[in-house]
Amino acid sequence: MNREFLKGLGLDDAAIDKVMAEHGKTLNETKEKADKADSLESQIADYKQQLADRDTQLQELGEKAKGNEDLTAQIDDLKQQNEATKSDYEQKLQQQAFDHKLENTLSGAKVKNSKALKALLDMDTIKLDGDTLKGLDDQLKNLKESDAYLFEPEKEADPDQNTPSFVNPGNPQGGSSSAETDPFAAKVAKYN
Repeated sequence: MNREFLKGLGLDDAAIDKVMAEHGKTLNETKEKADKADSLESQIADYKQQLADRDTQLQELGEKAKGNEDLTAQIDDLKQQNEATKSDYEQKLQQQAFDHKLENTLSGAKVKNSKALKALLDMDTIKLDGDTLKGLDDQLKNLKESDAYLFEPEKEADPDQNTPSFVNPGNPQGGSSSAETDPFAAKVAKYN
């Protein structure tokens, strides 16, 4: 979308500035969401690489330590620690995915303050199932009814809002000469 396109539609400069400002906000929000998703994906890749490196190191060390009881015990201990770390990383990744999806869903629901709304949600009943959050829709519906101030008001679609109005130059409602609409009629009558 560019200014020339909007001028071609017949919009004046003030309307074009408003449209471009709103379009800029939308683009910035989309870019921020994409940056967060890229950050999460790179963290996931880093965690997986760290786990793979540890597994390889432990396997190599295990092969070198065959026959040495103390070293084998240390390796077993390190394997258990590695499994605990792996499960911890997986829990963190699941929590990040849950938080990211929750933020996106709340943003899509036009929540004014997601932190305040989260305090009212029963987080134990909300579960991430693939790409959907189960148990959230009902809570949001109830909160929209009981605490509507937490949400942006929904605007009714105005069919004339999206279509620009064209006004011909000059006096668009001119031509009327009745005394009711003529501001000079009273003065003319006074001098006659």
